[in-house]
Amino acid sequence: MKSSRAFSLIEMLVVIAIMGMLVTLVVFNMDSIFGSNQKEVAKQFVNNALEAPLFSYKANMGSYPTTQQGLKALLKSPGGSNSEQWSGPYIKKLPKDPWKNDYQYEFPGKKNTNGYDLYSFGPDGIKSEDDIGNW
Repeated sequence: MKSSRAFSLIEMLVVIAIMGMLVTLVVFNMDSIFGSNQKEVAKQFVNNALEAPLFSYKANMGSYPTTQQGLKALLKSPGGSNSEQWSGPYIKKLPKDPWKNDYQYEFPGKKNTNGYDLYSFGPDGIKSEDDIGNW
């Protein structure tokens, strides 16, 4: 008798079942896999990306933009008595967070009382405890 070196039907079914379970796990966890990356992008942005433009604005104008002026003050002079000191634009365009929402800005900050608060509402898009900010 010759010995056969092929896979049995049962072995093939077990392999297909394992592959199916792995694919299912990946598909149903896709949001958490990529969602954590988006959160990290937002975290890096609020902690680093606008720090230099806001500092340049403060150096020229004497203070950060107010909450009412917002980040738009980095693009266009907010006017007022010291508008001649404005040397912008300090950025090319207003950024969006990874979920295509505007970043939020407050000065004076409520969480950073000595500076500004810059944050994203996060994946839910509303102000809540899961906001991602520079605090």
